[in-house]
Amino acid sequence: MTEPAHFEHQYLSLLRDVWTHGDERRDRTGVGTRSLFGPTMRFDLSEDRVPLLTTKRVAWKTAAREMLWFLTGDTNIRNLVRQKVHIWTDWPLDRYRRATGEALDRDAFEARISADDDFAAQWGDLGPVYGKQWVDWDTYEPARDGLFRRGPGVNQIATLVEGIRHDPTSRRLLFTGWNVAELDAMALPPCHMTYQFHVAGGRLSGMLWQRSCDLGLGFAFNAFSAALLIRMLAQQCDLMPGELVWSAGDAHVYLNHEHLVTEQLARTPRGEPRLRIGRRPASMFHYRIEDLAIEDYDPHPAISAPVAV
Repeated sequence: MTEPAHFEHQYLSLLRDVWTHGDERRDRTGVGTRSLFGPTMRFDLSEDRVPLLTTKRVAWKTAAREMLWFLTGDTNIRNLVRQKVHIWTDWPLDRYRRATGEALDRDAFEARISADDDFAAQWGDLGPVYGKQWVDWDTYEPARDGLFRRGPGVNQIATLVEGIRHDPTSRRLLFTGWNVAELDAMALPPCHMTYQFHVAGGRLSGMLWQRSCDLGLGFAFNAFSAALLIRMLAQQCDLMPGELVWSAGDAHVYLNHEHLVTEQLARTPRGEPRLRIGRRPASMFHYRIEDLAIEDYDPHPAISAPVAV
């Protein structure tokens, strides 16, 4: 009997296709990319399976901490840097350097963010990025003076949980971060922007649509985080996990990531990592990093590559 293909081969095939056949184009960052439009992949999440890449080591705890941070609605990097999560620092650091002309390095910038309340408030905020839209989408109500005042925020995640529990066949089991009115105020408009969910046979599946995906760096985090989100939702709604369907608009590789592509494609996937969740907390908003464990993970070494800001 032929062994089933390793889940990672579809990712490696896409990485190869984008690098070999992608349209070479200028991009917002000035680095340049090769890009293909509209790929889709599917990952089985049953029996605790998780799409955690093995052809390079992925800092899965960093990805998990970011997802848990999104669910708090926080938009300031302070709580991230205090957990030694650096993935959002480049954007406010770039803004600080442009505004002040001071060539502060990342470590010094993060130290000031962590220690100085006023500095963190001024320079650490990212604007209304993911978490704000997920759990506190702004609403407005007319006031007596003819103007509008902010109304109660919409918690899309809490609404989603109620929908899955009480109306599991609904075609409206989704949430999005793409708030058109607030895009310009965000450090980075959402890349992983819309999630939709489907219940069948006692299993919860989720589809992530990304408008933009950096296959060299971002995908590894995006796929793992989406799978983690499905697992937490399934647990909260007394369902088993089904599959993650991942789809992108612009799937690209940066031109300065050639070494990453070459090295990763030369490696063979190995093992089948599993994600264990140690307890069922009171709600989606009470998970902790200590609740999560990865087993049977034996990846190849990490591959460093620059982030385009």
